[in-house]
Amino acid sequence: MSIDTILFDLDGTLIDTNELIIASFTHTISQYSDREYKREEILDFIGPPLRESLQKINPDHVEEMVETYRKHNIEHHHDYVKAYEGVVETIHKLKDQGFRLGIVTTKMRNTVHMGLELTKLDGLFETIITLDDVSNAKPHPEPIVKALEALDAKASKALMVGDNTHDIEAGQNAGTRTAGVAWTVKGREVLDDLKPDYMLTHMSELLEITGG
Repeated sequence: MSIDTILFDLDGTLIDTNELIIASFTHTISQYSDREYKREEILDFIGPPLRESLQKINPDHVEEMVETYRKHNIEHHHDYVKAYEGVVETIHKLKDQGFRLGIVTTKMRNTVHMGLELTKLDGLFETIITLDDVSNAKPHPEPIVKALEALDAKASKALMVGDNTHDIEAGQNAGTRTAGVAWTVKGREVLDDLKPDYMLTHMSELLEITGG
């Protein structure tokens, strides 16, 4: 069955926020942990909801850590964030061809809009489901189901694109087809293990997959 709807994760998929996220975690950890964390350890915190990751660092000060992290993240946002190569052009082409496009992210709405405006992707997505909109974050299917409902789309004709295991599992749990991105900071093997339907090495490959 052909694809008519494409849902995207945001960070690490459409826009490169990895160094910003790592810098914000490093800044927060330096104030609330009694040890330094290696880059490899911090990479494990990318993807899940922020509170879930911070809980593992210092469960007694999660709220203060959230505040510290978000303040750093917002203040330094424009220093780091950019769209991945080919993303803006591909999204424009998909929209012009009539695909229904949405974003499903574990970020809060305000930083989602900051990222979309900075990378000139704002106004291209019909629905944006953020952490504020759901009770259960990915890999639970709820965020994807909500996006599909907002677009009046069927899971069987939808594709979920992401850089994290949570994205692929959420798509599989919701009954969509799935595509991993080989530029994931965690290494494509992590996604290959989940057997997504497609593995993108460049965003423009979506045009081939969808026949665009």
